[in-house]
Amino acid sequence: QALLVESGGGVVQPGGSLTLSCAASGFSSTNYLLGWFQKAPGLEREGISCISGGVGVTYYRGSVKGRFTITRDDTKNTVTLHMKNLKPDDTGVYYCAAGQFETPESMCVFLKTKFWGQGTQVTVSS
Repeated sequence: QALLVESGGGVVQPGGSLTLSCAASGFSSTNYLLGWFQKAPGLEREGISCISGGVGVTYYRGSVKGRFTITRDDTKNTVTLHMKNLKPDDTGVYYCAAGQFETPESMCVFLKTKFWGQGTQVTVSS
């Protein structure tokens, strides 16, 4: 059974940093794109950043470019989102997801995913 488990959420002040991690099991993440999605309060779930397997082509939503970095380690079946200079608009539940047969952009923009994690809460507040 495919399982994605997120960790690393919490409360942070504006301008602070957080690192989210996601551990995949029950399937070989090497054959999947991996990504992070945000469900902000009152809004629909949106793609933040997605990364392909192999050379690791990445996609970032415009609002996080230069602040967030996505990485993956296929030897450990993990994907990580490094977040810095956090803003109140970054608040929300962050979900890890896996998908196939998409580009990182299409996976993120159109939420073309196969598996979802349960999410971890990120709150940016002073």
